[in-house]
Amino acid sequence: MHNAEFHHPRLVQVYDAQCRWGADDDFFLSLAEGISHARILDLGCGTGRLTVALASAGHAVTGLDPAHASLQAAQRKPGAEKVTWIAGKAADAPTAAFDLALMTSHVAQFLMGDGEWADALANLHRALAPGGRLVFDTRDPQNRVWEVWAADPSKDHYRLPDESGVEVWTEVTKVEEGEPSGPLVTFVHHYTFTDSPEELLSRSTLCFRPEKTLRSSLEAAGFEIEHIFGGWHREPAGQGDGELIVVARAK
Repeated sequence: MHNAEFHHPRLVQVYDAQCRWGADDDFFLSLAEGISHARILDLGCGTGRLTVALASAGHAVTGLDPAHASLQAAQRKPGAEKVTWIAGKAADAPTAAFDLALMTSHVAQFLMGDGEWADALANLHRALAPGGRLVFDTRDPQNRVWEVWAADPSKDHYRLPDESGVEVWTEVTKVEEGEPSGPLVTFVHHYTFTDSPEELLSRSTLCFRPEKTLRSSLEAAGFEIEHIFGGWHREPAGQGDGELIVVARAK
């Protein structure tokens, strides 16, 4: 299944076990703290780890995601009742309704092709109030992290809420060096559970847009770029954690 970790109920549990609170969450939460009672759109909110934390911090938060299984998991989290949950994509966001729009956990890389990316940016610009900020993270293609994934297909083990275990490993299957949009990397996540002989698979493709492409596409969509950081402690691009963390303001 394509992107099954967001759509298959059992793999959604695995995703939650894998993706714990980290430095990226601290970064986004601290950014929101600079806006009193901010109206926040979390596009691609997934299972709602950060979404619920933002609402618990006193912000008016909308979590928007097309994956119903992920949204159902998010809605079961303590504090989820403080969030407005919407099943959909950027086009389903209300107009001029937010001070801050977020795409976290590399959601931007799942938007394929120039057209889908441009449409998402246009809808995010529409959803923001004038002067509102868009903040998102994407992996820096200069870091070539897919080569690390391909060279180290080690298996990770996780314990799930039902006390079963799961073994996970990733296989890189294709790399296309695209220009100017950036490399497209296709991979398969393999999942083997201790209580089942069946192996589940999740196939995904990520787009690694270079900084130059990010800048030009954001400017074309009506954004003014304030910062592009390379790490979660606000290091310059090319340093830090192999990220491109973009802070842009809607003109």
